[in-house]
Amino acid sequence: MARPRRLNRAGLKRLGRRCLVAAIVLAAMPVALTFLYLPPFVHPVSTLMLKDLVTFSGYDRRWVSIDDVAPVLMHSVIMSEDGQFCFHRGVDLGELRGVVDDALAGEATRGASTITMQTVKNLFLWSRPLGSVRKVVELPLAVYFDAVMSKRRIMEIYLNIAEWGPGIYGIEAAAQHHFGVSALQLSRRQAALLAVSLPNPIARNPARPGPGLRRLANLIERRAGRSGAYVGCLE
Repeated sequence: MARPRRLNRAGLKRLGRRCLVAAIVLAAMPVALTFLYLPPFVHPVSTLMLKDLVTFSGYDRRWVSIDDVAPVLMHSVIMSEDGQFCFHRGVDLGELRGVVDDALAGEATRGASTITMQTVKNLFLWSRPLGSVRKVVELPLAVYFDAVMSKRRIMEIYLNIAEWGPGIYGIEAAAQHHFGVSALQLSRRQAALLAVSLPNPIARNPARPGPGLRRLANLIERRAGRSGAYVGCLE
């Protein structure tokens, strides 16, 4: 039985060049797509939405302009997900330092993802596995995305690709599915419930909240009511 031939040095070089070209192409795609996503008439889709299409699962997403989203919903999302959204440049360095300090001390780490980081993850990256590798890519992408995009456009894209339940993407589909109203008609309470369901939209149902989710919604509803300068970049 003939033994398989080993790659010679020239073959290894060709393989290395091909891998390098593939890596450059993959790295360049988010850079190019970011510019493609700048105009408001472009409606990006997330990698999860693409997965649902490929697997024939289907999904419900109805793109809506940021002008047709209740301001209280945006305020609630900022106060729940990323209180420094209007002030950082894609990455909240204070939160990130806290996570690194906790990790070095051997303590359980908390989340430090900003809305911008979540947006680039949803647009360009994967969820699991290799989450730590993804973070290394996610950080510079978030800084770049924030430098190119306005805060309003980042929020508009995020709200239209965020998952709010199995096969439910974007705030318009979420508002219709969970509460039977448009995104513009959401009440303060409904907005708070939708915001606090974002970290785990499969397990957290804003239309049927448990005691813990209701307590979180109470807190976010109060914070959104006095958000002031924290949401100034969306005005």
